[in-house]
Amino acid sequence: MSELWVIGQYEEKTSALEGVSYRRRIGTASGWVNWQLGAGHYAKKGGLTYALGMRFVLGIDGGGTKTECVLMDEAGLVRAEGRSGPSNPMRVGFGGALAAVCEAGRAAIQNAGLSTAGVSVVCAGLAGAAQPESQRKMKKLLSEEFPTQVVEVCTDVDLKLEATGDGRAIVLNVGTGTFAVGRDLNGQAIRVGGHGPLLGDEGSAYDVGRRAMIAALRAADRGSKDSPLAARILHDLRATDWEDLQLRVYRVPDEVFPRIFPVVTAAADEGDGEARMFLKNAAEELASLVTDLMERLELKDEKFLLVKSGGMAGRSAYFDKLLDERLQAVAPRAQFGELQVTAAQAAARMALKLMLAPTEEGA
Repeated sequence: MSELWVIGQYEEKTSALEGVSYRRRIGTASGWVNWQLGAGHYAKKGGLTYALGMRFVLGIDGGGTKTECVLMDEAGLVRAEGRSGPSNPMRVGFGGALAAVCEAGRAAIQNAGLSTAGVSVVCAGLAGAAQPESQRKMKKLLSEEFPTQVVEVCTDVDLKLEATGDGRAIVLNVGTGTFAVGRDLNGQAIRVGGHGPLLGDEGSAYDVGRRAMIAALRAADRGSKDSPLAARILHDLRATDWEDLQLRVYRVPDEVFPRIFPVVTAAADEGDGEARMFLKNAAEELASLVTDLMERLELKDEKFLLVKSGGMAGRSAYFDKLLDERLQAVAPRAQFGELQVTAAQAAARMALKLMLAPTEEGA
C-alpha cells in the first residue's frame, strides 16, 4: 500500500515498505522518476528538503513602499521569501494592495517549490488597515484568493510589537509613514500616530519630502534661484523643472515624496544646512511620538526596550545620530535594541499560532 501527496508541481508516491518515493511531473510524459527518501519520508526539490505532510504558513508585511513575505514551516524555519510593491490600501487602493500581497505570497510559494495547497494559514499585517472595516474588506478579498487557507489580516503595528518578544517595549516606526506602538508590563498595547499622510505621519519620509518640495516651490514663487538642495532634488528625481515634478506628485505622490527623503539625507550628511533643518524637525516629531506613548503606558520612570524600525533608519549617519540623541533625551531609561525577527517573520509566527491552536472540537 502506498500514500500520495501533492507537493508543488509534482505528485509524490512513497512505498510503505521500502521508504522509496517515486515522482512524476504533472502534465508531462517524463514518467516516474525514482527518488530515494529513506525511512523518514522526505521530499526534495531545488535543494530544499521537506518532511512529507509538513504544513506551511505565509507571513506578510505590507507597507507604503514594499511588501515582504516569508514562507515558514511548522517548525518555525523560514523556507522562502517573496517581495513586491506597496500594499497599503489607503495609498494604493484595495485592488492594488491585494495584487501586491498575492504577488509576494505566490513568489514565496514558488521559490519554495510548493503549491498554494501546501499553505495552511496566511497572515497579512498591512499599513493602512487599522480601521476594522478595512481589515474586513482585505480579509474578504484575500480569502477569495486563498479559499482553502485560514486568512488573518492585522496591521503593521501588530507585527512590530509581536517582533519585540515579551515585556515592556516601544517600537518607533520610521518609514513612508510613522507611528509608535508600545506594551506595558501588563501586556496592554497602545499605538500613537499612524494616521496617514493627510492626517498625520509627521516626521516620516513622505513628510520630509513634502516639506522640502514645498520650501523649494515657495522659493521659486519668490523668484529665487534654486537652493543647492532644491537643485539636487530636481536632478536626482530626473525632473525637468518644478512643474514637471508637481504633475508627478498630483498623479502618484507616494512615488515622489518618499524618494526625496534620501536626497535630503545625502545632502545633510554633506553638511547642507537646509537639509539638516528638515531632518531636525523630523527628529523632534518622531521623539514626540515616543514621549506621548511613554506617558500613556506610564513608562517614563521604567526601563523598557526601545526599537527603531523602518526604511528611514540606517540611511544617514547624521539623521541616525540626531534621532538617537533626541530619543535618549526623552527616554533616558530606555534600552535601545533591535527587533528579534523581521515584521514578515512576526506575521508568520502569528500564522503559526493560528495553525497550531487547538480547534473547538480538539480543545
